[in-house]
Amino acid sequence: MSQSKGGRGGAAAKSKKGSKPGGEEKREAALQAVACLIADDFQTRFLPFSLDKPRCLLPLANTPLIEYTLEFLAMNDVKEVFIYCGAHYEQIERYIQNSRWLPIAQSSPFSVLEFIRVADARSEGDFLRDLDGRGIIGGDFLLVHGDLISNLSLEGALAAHRARREANRDSCMTMVLREAGEAEHHTKARTKSPIFIVDPRKNRCLHYEELNPFQADRYVDLDPTILENSEAEARIDLVDAQIDICTPDVLALWSESFDYELPRANFLHGVLKDWELNGKMIHTEIVTEGYSARATNLQMYDAISHDIVGGWAYPFTPDCNLLKGQTYQLRNDNIYQEDDVFVEDDAEAIDAVLGRDTHVGSKSIIQNSIIGRNCKIGSNVRIINSFIWDDVEIEDDAVIEHAIVADTTHIGRGVAVREGCLVSYGVRIGEKLDIGASTVLSLLSHSRSPLESQPKVVGPQGKGARFLYPEEDEAGAEDLERLENSLIYNLEQFDIETSSVSSLGDDGLSDDDSEAASTTPSQPTVRSRLSSFASDDSGAPNFSSFHADAVHGLLEVLRGSVGDFDSEKLEFTSLRLANNASDVAMRKAVATAFVRRAVELMNAESSGLDASKAAKETLTSREGASSFVADVGVGGDSVSEQLEFALAVQRACVSSTKVIEVGKAGNLLAAMLQQMYDLDVLEEDGLLAWWEDARGKEGEVMPVVRAKCQPLIEWLENAEEESDEDDDDSD
Repeated sequence: MSQSKGGRGGAAAKSKKGSKPGGEEKREAALQAVACLIADDFQTRFLPFSLDKPRCLLPLANTPLIEYTLEFLAMNDVKEVFIYCGAHYEQIERYIQNSRWLPIAQSSPFSVLEFIRVADARSEGDFLRDLDGRGIIGGDFLLVHGDLISNLSLEGALAAHRARREANRDSCMTMVLREAGEAEHHTKARTKSPIFIVDPRKNRCLHYEELNPFQADRYVDLDPTILENSEAEARIDLVDAQIDICTPDVLALWSESFDYELPRANFLHGVLKDWELNGKMIHTEIVTEGYSARATNLQMYDAISHDIVGGWAYPFTPDCNLLKGQTYQLRNDNIYQEDDVFVEDDAEAIDAVLGRDTHVGSKSIIQNSIIGRNCKIGSNVRIINSFIWDDVEIEDDAVIEHAIVADTTHIGRGVAVREGCLVSYGVRIGEKLDIGASTVLSLLSHSRSPLESQPKVVGPQGKGARFLYPEEDEAGAEDLERLENSLIYNLEQFDIETSSVSSLGDDGLSDDDSEAASTTPSQPTVRSRLSSFASDDSGAPNFSSFHADAVHGLLEVLRGSVGDFDSEKLEFTSLRLANNASDVAMRKAVATAFVRRAVELMNAESSGLDASKAAKETLTSREGASSFVADVGVGGDSVSEQLEFALAVQRACVSSTKVIEVGKAGNLLAAMLQQMYDLDVLEEDGLLAWWEDARGKEGEVMPVVRAKCQPLIEWLENAEEESDEDDDDSD
């Protein structure tokens, strides 16, 4: 990524005398004076709500998430804040410009607050590499995200960081982690379980791994050299809100590897794994008091919201009134209520938050719920353990159980919204409908195109449709995304063994360890590692590792960065054998890599190609590319093998709709299949069989992308008919 692209916008800094044009001077600030705040990352969590708003502006206990983060920075004497945004950066900038945080406001604790835009950013790693290229960070800084809720004082962590830095300049980062005990804790990450291997004497982090319920390999694999000279503890009892005290060396490490996208799974894991090469050390500061958590998904949003209402995140309670104009007061039955709220005498509210201008009708019950401003709640309504945002109308006799209902939504008379439902902005549900558990309703698809209303779901007069989540590239990623976007953590809907999710092996355990293991079944096994491609004892493959490594290697060859397809074929085969990857995984990796390369060519700023030219460039510019696809991707001449590969290409094009429009993805699919037909990679029978296969018509986006191929299929069918007629004539 070019370091010169992008620019600053939004809230302007208070300039320092003698600054360089654009304010690009180095700031030799005190350790606690500078913070980089990633206001909104590129994760697709909080769908469908994040289609219209950035996650950091969504209401948590009726206050935008970013307010808690900025308050945390102010509490810790941060003076200069640089804000990076992903999606919806205009909304975030506009919000800050109208807030008390702008430096020109007398109430602002910040002397500098700047937005930095990066035009072609695709990940958090792009942000941090851009920050390194700008050269505006001259000293240590704090790195946080805009969905952080924390009351921690960093004074002790900062002092420890300083001392380590003075003793050894290779100490480059300190992670502030909160101890939460080994038992289940509601603010612990559940969809992805972080495992920290630390040296308890030096507080040094030796290894980091993430496990999720859909991985085939449920072990943490360690290089034996980690244990040669150090004690090591496997810590699964930590809440990681990603509060990092960083030196400029951290930015340099990001810039050295453009493969790093995520702070933990990529950067932390990679830096620790390559410690002998980079020589940099990362430490932990584990605190036992205070509150810290990130609203990274809806389950965490749910947990943190109730913590705030329950006073566990004090002083962050609704009646601290972080926003100008808020007037919350704590009343009986643990009710936080603003001015101008009217609750009928025979209505009941317990453990709830009620926003201004909300009306609660007769005999209605609101329990353990948060209600926004200007909501009209009818009579005999029951709202339990739910979140109702602003300007919502709920008619008489409705029932809402553990659900989220977004702004300007209308819930009709007698409607039941069941557990786990998500109702997005502007949806209207007719009368006397039962919205089944975990149903997601929206006006927009994941690509932000309008959805056609489904009367069977929302009623004849309703407005909205079922929302379908996009497919993911990596094995198991689609299920993981569904789980992370769910309000309720429930593995029963997935085809996995519960025992495999939280089992502890006996490898290398002493008798004492085995006894402890029986009481803590969720702990992973720590075992030594000799190869970077490992499977568990049953031979189950690590598909996630195979897919990522295979796609990366193919992209490098397609870009002309390394090697050729003859050598890549050997690498790919070795990778497959090391991971015991299936034919399905092989096809998926090849299809994903070639489609991604075509998308790169289409999205190139200066010389973006149309779909036809991008497909041709991808398949023909590098010698041996089409042969590789035929030999490795398709793998044979049978119709079934060609059908499966065409289906894999279709799915890869559907996944690309995160970065290109659905129509362009359809054009790309048609162009790729046309090129493969012209290059004899796919044959007529294989393409026709793919067209008839029901799997290509599933879901919301698959049929739309597939439709662009109809002219190609019609041409093939006509050609086949003409060939048959010629055969008859010759007979």
